[in-house]
Amino acid sequence: MKPNYLILIIGLFVSAHIQAQDVLKGSVYEKSKNEKLANVFVKDVTNKQITITDNNGNFSIRTATGHTLIFNAPGYVSDTLYITDMRLKRIDMISQTISLRQVNVSATREAFDPRKEYPEVYTKSRVSVMSPSTWFSKEGKDARRLKRYFKREEEERQIDEAFNVDYVKSVIPLRGAELENFMSLYRPSYAFLKNNNAPSMTAYINDAYKKYQALPANKKVLPKLAPAPGSLQ
Repeated sequence: MKPNYLILIIGLFVSAHIQAQDVLKGSVYEKSKNEKLANVFVKDVTNKQITITDNNGNFSIRTATGHTLIFNAPGYVSDTLYITDMRLKRIDMISQTISLRQVNVSATREAFDPRKEYPEVYTKSRVSVMSPSTWFSKEGKDARRLKRYFKREEEERQIDEAFNVDYVKSVIPLRGAELENFMSLYRPSYAFLKNNNAPSMTAYINDAYKKYQALPANKKVLPKLAPAPGSLQ
């Protein structure tokens, strides 16, 4: 009988632990535009739960007070939220400026292999002809959206590596804020990077610099961040 009691006690402990972790809901906005952001990666670093914001910028994740959430999206500064209560949250993410991107990409983005860290995402994202439920289930849809996010994140890393500050500085004379503005305005696409080599990148930068010089002064400056609206935290 003792083993049965032990199993019961363990089961009650696990159940209590799961119940202690409630679902937290919220929305993610771009701070400068006050617009909701879709496809923002949300991770609870305490319990390893992950999710991604929907097309309306909303998210829900199983977490608990005392946990820490990290919000990531290509082109934005990562944000961190320490959970003190389970009330509806509003997260304002700041557009990432070039000054935050280091030549060493790992300085801004930790080495990350989603296939190793989240193999379940790739398993659940598969669609089976023999199982129509995999086409429409929320779990499957979320997994496919996370898979697309991971792919985009890897592409952004490759752009950061090729279009880095030191390389651009070696091609054109801009420095400081002007360099930041230039690199934000003329950041190349992944499609361009994939289909071109280093000499082509140099030519691209030189051509972009000519266009930048031709811009009126007010077009060479990035828009200032709008004041953050009242937080729901």
